[in-house]
Amino acid sequence: MSKDRRNLGEPLPFDDLRTTSLFSRSSKVNTDAFAKPWQAGRPFRDFVASLPACLAADQFRQAVDAIAIARRNGRTILLGMGAHAIKVGLNPILIDALERGIFTGVALNGAGIIHDVELALAGKTSEDVAAHLHSGQFGAARETAEFIHEAVARAHARGSMGLGQAVGELLLEQAPAHLHVSLLAAAVRNDTPVTVHVALGTDIIHMHPAMDGAAMGALSHYDFRIFCRLVSSLERGSLSIWGPRLSSRRCF
Repeated sequence: MSKDRRNLGEPLPFDDLRTTSLFSRSSKVNTDAFAKPWQAGRPFRDFVASLPACLAADQFRQAVDAIAIARRNGRTILLGMGAHAIKVGLNPILIDALERGIFTGVALNGAGIIHDVELALAGKTSEDVAAHLHSGQFGAARETAEFIHEAVARAHARGSMGLGQAVGELLLEQAPAHLHVSLLAAAVRNDTPVTVHVALGTDIIHMHPAMDGAAMGALSHYDFRIFCRLVSSLERGSLSIWGPRLSSRRCF
């Protein structure tokens, strides 16, 4: 065995490390940029302005600015998001924005309608995967799948309707106990286009016996065409993406 090979098991010495000064080193964050506690009587915008100018706080301010500018100028404002914003409890905020006419359209993934429907039906969502996966019961909720597949079947038979509108209309028709927290129902009630963009095989309802891939695909493709129409009107508007990271862009 070579000498170099034998040395691989020994700690590396740091005796020759060349240090630098903390005080002269450039840094991304300093105390001048720290957040300031909200003060009683001060407007909320002052608190937002005081948040650190980096990462999520900065992205939030950029999103607010982009939406506000587009709103003042009467431009299209699209909200695109996955299901996390719904399942962590932000629907009341989003519904308030819809009712104030802030969003011109909302685009969701397939999981978005699942969590929204479960909230409307039972007032709860976000299944414990670890607790149900080993028993083969994960994703087996009967009411969730039956409701969505009924909406899909009815809308597909009628034609000329997207998935978001189909589920929202059925929620309004059946008026479940927690309808007031449904983003889909609020969008349809306020005549705001809500599109759902499904990837077949990614959602729990796709393994249920009532799943009709052709019908689901047709409705989601109809929504894609609506989304394209919305995007075509984005000049000087705003596209906000809500997911693990928030972003919003002014569209020139």
